[in-house]
Amino acid sequence: MLLICYPRCGTCKKAQKWLDEKGIEYDYRDIKEENPSLDELKKWYEKSGLELKRFFNTSGQLYKSMALKDKLPLMSDEEKLSLLSGDGMLVKRPILIDGDTVLVGFKESDWAEKLI
Repeated sequence: MLLICYPRCGTCKKAQKWLDEKGIEYDYRDIKEENPSLDELKKWYEKSGLELKRFFNTSGQLYKSMALKDKLPLMSDEEKLSLLSGDGMLVKRPILIDGDTVLVGFKESDWAEKLI
């Protein structure tokens, strides 16, 4: 199981704490130091069943400064994935990958349903 986080992110800290309290082991990866690759993002997107927009950190400064709210609807999936693979600060976190399960963002009820 892989947990991708940004160390200063409060939601990531909540997710880590929840996993630790449940005794669930995971490998930790700092998204700032090792951004997800294009191939990783493609695989996770396909496995997640989510809209690609859900992989974007829409509350982040970079997302807002790039005016992506208006640009994303005009972009292809390939362009979106390429953008995400270019800077980890654009990617919503945490991301938890466990085999075919991919969870984006932390919602305790969703994580409990998939992991416990």
